[in-house]
Amino acid sequence: MKNKAETFFSEDEKKKVEETVHGVECCTIGEVAVMVVSSSDEYREATVLGSVLLGSGISLVVSEAFLNASLNYFILLSFLFFPLMWVLFKYMPALKTAFVGRQRLEEAVRERALRAFYEKGLYKTKANTGVLFFISLLEHKVWVLADKGIYEKVDQQTLNSFALSVSRGIKESRGCDALCSSIAEAGKILAKHFPLTAGDTNELPNQIMTE
Repeated sequence: MKNKAETFFSEDEKKKVEETVHGVECCTIGEVAVMVVSSSDEYREATVLGSVLLGSGISLVVSEAFLNASLNYFILLSFLFFPLMWVLFKYMPALKTAFVGRQRLEEAVRERALRAFYEKGLYKTKANTGVLFFISLLEHKVWVLADKGIYEKVDQQTLNSFALSVSRGIKESRGCDALCSSIAEAGKILAKHFPLTAGDTNELPNQIMTE
């Protein structure tokens, strides 16, 4: 069964992104990679808190309405509803975001993007010119990270502007176009500071990576 990350972009959209990355890398030694994940963290604390609060709330309503507000029944129902709520959060992970602070979400995505940068070998390019467009669907957040070679010429603020453009595009249901546009704009900067040289090879996959 495919996860949300695998089906977020259609096959035609995936091909368009791949062609955009290929077009960019024809003009620069820079390497661009795109990764989409369903979620950056399991947020277990949100599952526990949400299950307790929702389970207790439902138990309170049921005991008040049908069981004469019995404390014993309320406690019993709370224990019964807790695992049911746990399953609900498992199959509806979007509910977790209501029990997680904004800062926690941002930190989770940033840490997951950084981990992906190393797990997928973006730091191994010869000239340290890897750039990662990282999209985390549950949190509705995008991060753009670059290797140290890029940071010598391009600041994080510029990369953040690309991330913001992609994030806005996703919210407006034009994620693929926004992503391709940002990759192309990044490519112009890469071509300016890191032009193509003889013997350059494609060191990273052009296809969208998912997890």
